[in-house]
Parts: sequence; C-alpha cells; structure tokens
Amino acid sequence: MSFCKMQKEKLDSIPIFTSLPQDVVFKIASLLQVRDLCALGCCSRFWREHCFSDCIWESLVRNRWPLLSSFNFPSSSTRFPNFKKWWKLYLERHVELGVRARSVEKFLEACSLCEPLEVGDYLKAVSTLIGAKFGFEDVQRFLFNPQMNVLLNLVGVHYCLTNLGIRGDNLIEVLRTHEISERRVCIKWWKLGRWFYGFRMRDEPHSRWISLADLATEHDEQILGVLRRGTIHEVLVVQISAVGRTS
Repeated sequence: MSFCKMQKEKLDSIPIFTSLPQDVVFKIASLLQVRDLCALGCCSRFWREHCFSDCIWESLVRNRWPLLSSFNFPSSSTRFPNFKKWWKLYLERHVELGVRARSVEKFLEACSLCEPLEVGDYLKAVSTLIGAKFGFEDVQRFLFNPQMNVLLNLVGVHYCLTNLGIRGDNLIEVLRTHEISERRVCIKWWKLGRWFYGFRMRDEPHSRWISLADLATEHDEQILGVLRRGTIHEVLVVQISAVGRTS
C-alpha cells in the first residue's frame, strides 16, 4: 500500500473530522485561501466533499469578480441544467483571464515596439479588461508584475481607478507590495491652438512624467482625465512612453 493511500485512509478514519458540525467545517474551509482550500480538499474524501462544495466556491467567485452580474453566474443549477459547478467556473475563469491578460501584454508590446503608444491602442487594452470584468485580484496577479512592460502596469492602475474604484492608500500599498509604485511613464498630449484676433495659434504641447503611485493619488486627475478621454474635443494627440522598456 502506498504512503499517500495510507495517509488518506488514516485521515478518513479520524473521528474528530466527521464529528464536527457541518457549519464549523464550512467555516474552517471558508477561511482558507484558494490554494490551501484545494490542498485540504485533496487530503481525504471527507474534506473533498466539503472543500469543493458550491456554497464555498460560489462565495469565492462572487467575491473575486464583483462586477459579474447574476446573469453571468446563475444562483440555481436546477433552473439552469447546463450550469457547471462553482469550483469549475472559478478555475475556468481564472485560466481565461490569464490568457486575456497575456493577449493584452502582447498587444501593447507590438503597438509600442518602435514608437510611443498611441492613446487609442491604450484604451483598447483597457477596454479588454472592462469587457472581461477583471477583479482586483486578477489585476494584481496578471498585470502588476515588475518584470512586465510598465505600460501594462499602467493599464492595470487605470482600470483600478476608473472601473474598480480602488485608489489612494489602498492602491498605493498594493503597488508598493508588487514593487512597481515608482515605475514611471511619460504622457504627452497636444491641444488645439487657441484663436487670437482671428488667427489660430500653434497647437499647445504638454508633457509630464508621472509614477504609478502619483497617478493613484492625483487630486486634480489631469493626467487620468487625458488618458481616459483620449483624443477628443481640443486634444489632438495623446502618446504614452516609458523610461526604457522594463525600468
């Protein structure tokens, strides 16, 4: 008999597990991180039945992706016969968002390979996150890597500010934890020249270096406003560049 099989049988035979009230068992499972929850669920038949229960994973899905509506994840599998178990939905969505994030990274790299990134392409990348309804954990996991292009970090910060409503100290602390708070980008934009006595003046160039931490605490939101609106009204061109590629 293998050692793993012996351990499983030993765990199944321990009466303290099976004698615990069900609400206590679910409480224990609900306090665990996803990785630990899966590990515990692999220990024995008893824990597998509880750790992969829908009541646990439905909560994990809804907490990780609060932008999802009940239409995306129906609450009753009896009313929706094609509905999959919640832990399978969690796993599939986790993998899907990882693929989406990778596609955004490749897109930004291609667009900014030989020249500054145009704001139209930048907003397309942000729209991908919006369409996929990324959660804050997804942004941290897939976009806040210091080894990635800083433009991808910027897209993640933009999404947190404008779509998740996460800003200020909460966002700065996460940026520091991931060691990207001091990474900087240069935002350049040109405004249509003003009219003066019947003549239009030259277009007005503007340029500003800003760190990701500064962007998270902008009070006037000037830079964020330029990035969010893109080329509209009096703003003719908006370009984004980085200090090198990875610094």
